[in-house]
Amino acid sequence: MTAVTKPITVFADMLDRVRTASLALLPVGTDVSRVLVEPPRDPTHGDMATNAAMVLAKDAGRNPRELAEAIASSLRTDATVSKVEIAGPGFINLTLNPEVWRQELRRLLAAGPDYGKSTIGAGKPVNVEYVSANPTGPMHVGHCRGAVFGDALANLLAVAGFAVTREYYINDAGGQVDVLARSAFLRYREALGETIGAMPEGLYPGDYLQPVGAALAGEYGDKLKAQPESEWLPLVRSKAIAMMMAMIRDDLAALNVKHDVFFSERSLVEGRDQVGATIDELRAKGQVYEGRLPPPKGAPVEDYEDREQTLFRATSFGDDVDRPLKKSDGSYTYFASDIAYHKSKFDRGFRDMIDVWGADHGGYVKRMKAAVKAVSGETADLDVKIVQLVKLMRAGVEVKMSKRSGEFVTLREVVEEVGRDAVRFMMLYRKNDAALDFDLAKVIEQSKDNPVFYVQYGHARGQSVFRNAAESLPDLPSDPAARTAYLSQARLDRLDDPAELAMMRKLALYPRLIESAALAHEPHRVAFYLYELASEFHTQWARGTHAPHLRFIIQDDPQLTVARLALVEGFVTVLALGLALLGVEAPGEMR
Repeated sequence: MTAVTKPITVFADMLDRVRTASLALLPVGTDVSRVLVEPPRDPTHGDMATNAAMVLAKDAGRNPRELAEAIASSLRTDATVSKVEIAGPGFINLTLNPEVWRQELRRLLAAGPDYGKSTIGAGKPVNVEYVSANPTGPMHVGHCRGAVFGDALANLLAVAGFAVTREYYINDAGGQVDVLARSAFLRYREALGETIGAMPEGLYPGDYLQPVGAALAGEYGDKLKAQPESEWLPLVRSKAIAMMMAMIRDDLAALNVKHDVFFSERSLVEGRDQVGATIDELRAKGQVYEGRLPPPKGAPVEDYEDREQTLFRATSFGDDVDRPLKKSDGSYTYFASDIAYHKSKFDRGFRDMIDVWGADHGGYVKRMKAAVKAVSGETADLDVKIVQLVKLMRAGVEVKMSKRSGEFVTLREVVEEVGRDAVRFMMLYRKNDAALDFDLAKVIEQSKDNPVFYVQYGHARGQSVFRNAAESLPDLPSDPAARTAYLSQARLDRLDDPAELAMMRKLALYPRLIESAALAHEPHRVAFYLYELASEFHTQWARGTHAPHLRFIIQDDPQLTVARLALVEGFVTVLALGLALLGVEAPGEMR
């Protein structure tokens, strides 16, 4: 098997140097894996900071400050380091030689679209399940956030070197799809010419089921009307689910969200009863038993019944209470099906699972984590990412929605009104577990206060620099690949303005950002970074407006112009890569 090599980055290189300097002062065999090199919280403290002396002092038998002085002495002899300072009880702050950042810019230009790609995932399979909305109607803006988050997270993990499977769990078993079928049956009767009046309470009133009714009428004529519910229900249910899933796929396509696997809940019980088999397997391990649950303390437990029942020993795996697997009528609980579903993921080879759930599922997390531990023999890990609610606004006024009443605002309507890019970027411009106000008016404003415009405008501005440079540099290639090759020969030592060096440092953060965001399962970090990077570029543009010698194009100095164009090339490359990861276009010009 070929060894996995990790791409060299500025931070990885300096980490190796710090660990090497530390090992020379430590007993042979000391573990230095706890040593980190990170950007300092305060940029005035330098380019990087390390905790080496803090975490290794005990091994060295020295106090942290004393060890820090020894490590610092070694690092001061390193040509890549221009300044070493010790802060507080023993943190070491490093300022690097500017040439380090220039060389990283060359590395960026050489890597092009591969810059930031990592092997940290080592090809490890990861299952990301997201959206998984009930197939009872079109998707609304609440589903949208989970769809975008899951898709961007999958992109991020893939760039970090994981083997990602994107999965959608179709909740096509249980009572809600029978309600769907009964609702569709009324639309079928309506399509045959009946006046059905207002939808009865408890059924889905939306007119999105009218095409289902028409399709049933076209396929069956009036035959279904003469059948008892036990005969027409499965036929209508199957047709309605198929048409709702086709609608959901179309809705997701409007956001450019695609899944590799659509897994049917019904498949767990049709044919081979996988739910029952999973329960039997857990019972054989002593993890399922027949017993009674004590009355809940405090807030009522939704699935509590005071009776002898089949229970999963969830408390053995960190949950607060054991959980029922069968209802009083003998049918399986939703939780039982969910256990079998995650057992299926485990059987398909996934030891890393990520579920993206809505805000109303927070109380379900502990039991599901317990279930995954049980079915995997504690060899698999489940990370549940809760996506908080989206409040839809228009010019500061909340837009109400209600799926039950049929008055909700659909995902498709939002995308058509403001565009896919605005929807995707803004859904990621907050941490997933923070509530989000999405203002339909503000996300199309052309201002710094609109993050998606500000970032895309940065890319368009960067591309405009190349169009304007063509006059003073007639040999500058128009083809992007040829242009990059041309600019890679630039005299980057001409880039010595503090703001230019700061932008190079910012660009060099991108590979590390990809790895840290992927390991934390936090794609919002990429959106935040892109906004900060765009802000630095816009600021530098503005400086050139007031100080001509700082402009990107200097008419009488082609050498400096080419060097600054190389910096712009690095900027648009990273911005485009980050936007692509988020599923957002990097425009060449704004219209």
